[in-house]
Amino acid sequence: MFLKKVSIVKSKIVSLSFAEKVSCYAQLFKLRLTSYVVISAVLGYFIGATTINYASLFWLIIGGFFVTSCSNAFNQIFEKNSDKLMSRTKNRPLPTEKISTFEASIVGLVLGIVGVFILWFALNPLSGILGALAIFSYTVIYTPLKKVSTFSVFIGAFPGAIPPMLGWVAATGTFSLEAGILFALQFLWQFPHFWAIAWRLDNDYKSAGLKMLPFCKKNKTTSVIILISALLLFACSFLPEYFHIAGRLATITLSILALLMVIPSIKLVQTQDDKFALRIMLMSYLYLISSLAILLIDKA
Repeated sequence: MFLKKVSIVKSKIVSLSFAEKVSCYAQLFKLRLTSYVVISAVLGYFIGATTINYASLFWLIIGGFFVTSCSNAFNQIFEKNSDKLMSRTKNRPLPTEKISTFEASIVGLVLGIVGVFILWFALNPLSGILGALAIFSYTVIYTPLKKVSTFSVFIGAFPGAIPPMLGWVAATGTFSLEAGILFALQFLWQFPHFWAIAWRLDNDYKSAGLKMLPFCKKNKTTSVIILISALLLFACSFLPEYFHIAGRLATITLSILALLMVIPSIKLVQTQDDKFALRIMLMSYLYLISSLAILLIDKA
């Protein structure tokens, strides 16, 4: 019986065309999310760099891509059974057995080791440490905690905030207050972003036993918490200018970008309508790249 199951899985994998295999790995690595992470790291590099070392920039992109792909692969390995229960994820390559868990594990492990090696030796040890911490905190702590506690969103915000700080450290070779500010802004951004997603996908998450919303409920209390998180991000818009990382243009732009999340958050409190959670989510994507871009344009 076991050998029969193995042969069925094997036949599914072998029958995939090259294009289908590439598509499966793009899903396993969450290619769009990984691209956002790498872009954030690259922008962090440009913000921190006084001169551009294109070799270092190249290795940051490759190392960052490998580390993020590793994290996403193991996230899906650990959540394979949960993914089967959610309409959004049931067609991923692991639940459909287009890629075996063993194959995904080997590929993910190799990418993680090589990625950390690149960040450590091609850039600097601090970059390697950040890469290793991102993998560990995302896969070993955050991923299993999603079934245990809503506190998982707070834990997940740490690896989620590492990319721009990693870029800064890759450029400068040191931690600094400026790197901490980049981390802080990205850290605060996680909460309205992920809670807006969790609001929209509440039924899906509940069917898989994932605890993502505060108190695990779509209600006024949760919507108020989302609003508070957006207001905190808005309130911190002045930090780059205050600590001389950027100028007044950055403060104004960051305030506007955060306000674009605050306004639909207010509407969500008033109505509890899913469409406003969608608007928060969409505006959060705009904030993610635009905030770092304006810090680069207006850097002190």
